[in-house]
Amino acid sequence: MLETMVGAQLAKEPMPSPDRIRDLIGQIRQIPLCSDVTDDQVEELARSLENSHGVSMKIGSMLTAKDYVPWLDAARAGIEPYYWNRYRQLMAEKGFSGDVLVTLDDVTDRILNLLENPMKPESWDRRGMVVGHVQSGKTANYTGVICKAADAGYRLIIVIAGIHNNLRNQTQMRIDEGFVGRDSARLLSNRDDPAQRFIGVGRFDKSRRPVTFTNSIKDFSKTLASGVGVPLDNLREPAVFVIKKNSSTLKNLISWLQEHNQRAGTSVIDAPMLLIDDEADNASINIRKGPDEVSRINGQLRTLLKLFDHSCYVGYTATPFANIFIDPDSETQMQGDDLFPRDFIVSLDPPTNYFGANRVFLEDSKAIIRPITDNGDLLPLKHPKDTTVTALPVSLEKAVRTFLISRAIRLARGQRNKHSSMLVNASRFTDVQRQLRNEVHALVDRIRASVRVNGGLAQEKALQDGEIAALHAVWLEEYEPDSEFGWSDIQPLLLESVAPVSVVEVNSRSSGNLAYHDHEEHGLNVIAVGGFSLSRGLTLEGLTVSYFLRNSMMYDTLMQMGRWFGYRPGYDDLCRVWMPEEAEGWYAHIAESIEELRDELRNMEAVGATPEQFGLKVRSHPDTLIVTARNKMGSGEKLVVSIGLANKFAETAILKRDAESLRANRNAAIALAKALASARKPLTDAEQVTGGYLLSEVPAGPVRDFIASFVNHPGSLLTDTGPVCQHIDDRAATELAKWDVLFTSLQKREDNGLSDESLGVNINCPRRSEGDRSRNDPTTLRITNKQRVASRGVEKTGLTEKQIEDAQNEYVARGDARPAKDGSWNYPDRIYRSKRERPLLIVHMLAIGKEQDDLSQSAPVVAWSVSFPGTELEEKKVAYVVNTTWVRENFSDDLEEEEMGGDDER
Repeated sequence: MLETMVGAQLAKEPMPSPDRIRDLIGQIRQIPLCSDVTDDQVEELARSLENSHGVSMKIGSMLTAKDYVPWLDAARAGIEPYYWNRYRQLMAEKGFSGDVLVTLDDVTDRILNLLENPMKPESWDRRGMVVGHVQSGKTANYTGVICKAADAGYRLIIVIAGIHNNLRNQTQMRIDEGFVGRDSARLLSNRDDPAQRFIGVGRFDKSRRPVTFTNSIKDFSKTLASGVGVPLDNLREPAVFVIKKNSSTLKNLISWLQEHNQRAGTSVIDAPMLLIDDEADNASINIRKGPDEVSRINGQLRTLLKLFDHSCYVGYTATPFANIFIDPDSETQMQGDDLFPRDFIVSLDPPTNYFGANRVFLEDSKAIIRPITDNGDLLPLKHPKDTTVTALPVSLEKAVRTFLISRAIRLARGQRNKHSSMLVNASRFTDVQRQLRNEVHALVDRIRASVRVNGGLAQEKALQDGEIAALHAVWLEEYEPDSEFGWSDIQPLLLESVAPVSVVEVNSRSSGNLAYHDHEEHGLNVIAVGGFSLSRGLTLEGLTVSYFLRNSMMYDTLMQMGRWFGYRPGYDDLCRVWMPEEAEGWYAHIAESIEELRDELRNMEAVGATPEQFGLKVRSHPDTLIVTARNKMGSGEKLVVSIGLANKFAETAILKRDAESLRANRNAAIALAKALASARKPLTDAEQVTGGYLLSEVPAGPVRDFIASFVNHPGSLLTDTGPVCQHIDDRAATELAKWDVLFTSLQKREDNGLSDESLGVNINCPRRSEGDRSRNDPTTLRITNKQRVASRGVEKTGLTEKQIEDAQNEYVARGDARPAKDGSWNYPDRIYRSKRERPLLIVHMLAIGKEQDDLSQSAPVVAWSVSFPGTELEEKKVAYVVNTTWVRENFSDDLEEEEMGGDDER
């Protein structure tokens, strides 16, 4: 009660100080009903409120079409914010800070203003997209938009909530709580006490009630909808449908709407309709190849929109690549315009306490990420569906123990009765998931039995138990160095930590579920083992430890599998993620790519660009090579993609392995050094900088010749020789006339390392490991599992100290990132490109081998990287040819999973 009352007051204050929080607690604590709260509980509450009310959020950015006419300010006097006021009160009760609530109010106003005025009499059809972050609160945002749209006069609201029942049910419960105000599952039961039906916003004011045609246990059906008995042409309060993104469901809804439209003489429904497409990049995209072909769900969504005289489509997604690649001119006579967000694109900024991809993979990866290297014999990345699981990898056992220890720490912090979850996503096959679940269950049982018998003994005797000793070892390695507790605090809590933990299998064939709402009083403590069902939209409350053993390169698949993103109040320092190094490399790359797009959207907002212009920009992003090829994989043809290389970084992380190609590339590096010497830029005069030998203001000719003579691997798409040389040729007389060239070298030779003098100076070759996947491919050499060649920070080479400082200060000032756990900043290399006056070529002479290998007699392997600066001229794009055979080899598992509906259909 004290927390609720103090929180409600703090929600009115944007950024209350710690002293203000404690003063308010002290005042309200005097109320007799709160007088039994102890001093320890008061301090615990104060710290909790500091954590939540010290959170801020920025408003984000947006693009609109040129013909956009704002309407909301003029209409506001006639709008009663009934539904919004209830929802804002609910968010305050949930602990949203005053600053976040103010920003949420502003952002949802902006989005409502981008929709059409529902009172506008003539026909209208708006299309837009809202880009959030994975698990960042998109549902909270669109629930707020729904409330405001209902207040403004929208009468039909359709939410399409993912392709799985568990996600649809979860979304329905959130809409019930935040908009409807009643438990929709109980509305059909005459046995329930009517007073018990009101939940969430319904507890504040129940004088008006939206009509719901679906409920939290059953998707849309014609019979259920007809039983509601509310005519569509006479809706006094808004009607809401929460449906699964399923072809049969959409077909039934379209048919039912057509049958129940009572508007005489027309098949078009007059009521203003808002369609929210959650996870809009999944299944909504038209993947057919012909100009007049439309995939089923995409066509049904377009048909649904055409049923209404007044409609708004808003797609919500965290991975917008596929949506932006929609052809804005795509149209068919039957279904109408495609779903390209032609009218607006809104980018949401998450609150400062968001635990997202930047934090996990770019800022704090050393503290959070743990590599999986021991799965090969027990559970290979690629395995058939009849695989037998005979034991768990040691890394998975350690992950389970880490989860149990993290629960004990949370108990010690007073976080009792809070949900705690662990994710195990290691196979796409349900039979393998079942076996994994059984093995993890057996492990937890063994630990529970040991703790029950010996956990209460003196520390010295307790540690003679093997399971308790293993927990202690995990404690020492993962948490003890930075912990506010000692083992003497943790050991007495082990039984309370382990005892309530259940292990459930989560897929369409299992009886396990994640019904957190049924465990609000004591909290649900669960280890969830699954695959595709855990990969989209589904929220795992209190997720602390994740074990992710999947082989994917697809942007949307990877990011959506990252259920570990979200909010971790009071325990974000306990979170750990186990995954292969290759997956970590892809996640880091995707995080950078998406941040580049967000930067671009901010820049384009500043100059008044339109969604269509942003779409053209995105479609020329280097990652188009992957996204476009994957989207059109079924064509089996070569695809031509236009790419802009300005302000981009490219490197040869995949090389041909044969001796002739490796020798040719060494010769290309030697020829470059000789050509530079002839151009009065000998390496012997180079500036020795951190990272190697730097030559400044080098003419473009020798650089272009080096890249042209380099033998590129066809799998290294962005470094294809022809397009890169074309980009240089187009600008050789202007922006790319002069270059900086860095020949990488360590300051001193490593023990058993490699030195080389073939370039005329002594090069101490940096060591790089060979990627695991290349060991099974005799034609390919992948440099490191993360497929990265250059070291972090290399792109600032050649900049002045002031340029570096300015780039870093601008990055910090934007507020998009936070320092690492030790207080240091992990600056992304992209921030330095905006300061570059000349492009940077990096020539790598590498020693390839493991850390313990003696490489002193080996030959260096040559690779290159280029940091292209931005452009002030009209950007000329270059054409890349994508061979879909190679892409299919890399994406085959993902493609099969998408086509077959994931593990739920296996």
